[in-house]
Amino acid sequence: MAGHYDERLIVDNGWVKSARHCISPHFNQRPIAEISLLVIHNISLPAGCFGLPYIDQLFQGCLESEKDASFSDLVGLEVSAHFLIRRDGELVQYVSCDDRAWHAGVSSYLGRNGCNDFSLGVELEGTDTQAYTSAQYKRLQQLTLALFESYPMLNADSVVGHCDIAPGRKTDPGESFDWKKYRSSIRNR
Repeated sequence: MAGHYDERLIVDNGWVKSARHCISPHFNQRPIAEISLLVIHNISLPAGCFGLPYIDQLFQGCLESEKDASFSDLVGLEVSAHFLIRRDGELVQYVSCDDRAWHAGVSSYLGRNGCNDFSLGVELEGTDTQAYTSAQYKRLQQLTLALFESYPMLNADSVVGHCDIAPGRKTDPGESFDWKKYRSSIRNR
């Protein structure tokens, strides 16, 4: 299965060609065209459970809230991300990079508020405390480098965690994310 995730990723008109496209209605037009920040998140639904359809449902606005008691807090929530990287390395895209996904919430980076306006959001299927998979790091590296090619204001210094733009409110991608490994894989490429 991992073999078909080894190809070079191509971004065309805001969409990664080889990603599984699962269109979210939770986006709008960016007020500014320049993308200068890449935000790494994590998500699992229910918490700590992987490979289930609920992340897609959440981002598409059709979460089956009766499937788990923890979903009651998510009813009516309008959120999305540009991308999700599943545990096996599958890449899912919900929103065009040219549009504003609703992933950052109340946020600020280097004195600029409203990070959704100028960022791309990448969700990793995982938790703050459980190690991410090799397939996820490989896919994240490929995606990051493709985004660097397509959006010239992005570089290794413009990649942050959700925790960095919403400190005290968010902790993802968490202590389990190996920033050193990831950063070394995207520098000087």
